[in-house]
Amino acid sequence: MIKNNVTRLLDQKKVKYQVFELPPEKLGADEAAELLGVPLEVVFKTIVVKREGRGKAILALVPGTGEVDLKALAKAVGEKKVNLATQQEAEALTRLQTGGISPLALINRGFQVVVDAACLAHEAVHISGGQRGLNIRLPVKDLLQLTGAHTAPISH
Repeated sequence: MIKNNVTRLLDQKKVKYQVFELPPEKLGADEAAELLGVPLEVVFKTIVVKREGRGKAILALVPGTGEVDLKALAKAVGEKKVNLATQQEAEALTRLQTGGISPLALINRGFQVVVDAACLAHEAVHISGGQRGLNIRLPVKDLLQLTGAHTAPISH
C-alpha cells in the first residue's frame, strides 16, 4: 500500500480511510469513478482558483458531476472575482502535479479550502491522495475538520 504524507497524517489523526491505487497518469473524475466502481457524485476533484487581488489561492472541491461556479465561489470567500488557475499555475502554486492535488497534502500551507455543499449528502467522499494514482475515501466530517474547510454551493 502506498504511504505518503497524506496517509501518515490520516493515521496520526486516527481517521478511518481507505486507499485506492489507480493508474499513475492524470485521470478525470469520471475515469476515476469508473475505475473505483463508485458514483461520480462521490468523487470530488480539487480545483485551484486564484484570487483577483492578493492572497493565497483557494482549493475548491467539487463533485465529479459538476464544475466550479466561479461567481458562487467568489461570493463564498468574500472576493469580487476569482479565476481558474491554469494547469501550470496550479502545479506551481501547490507544488503537486495536477491529478494529484489534494487539500490533505496542503494543510498548513495557507490555502483556503471550500467544499461544495453537495458533500453533505454523503457520509464519505473520494479525493486525491496527494499524488497521481492515489485516491482516498474518507468521511466528509473528517475532510472538513482536517482542512478547516467550509461548505458552500460552489458547483453547477
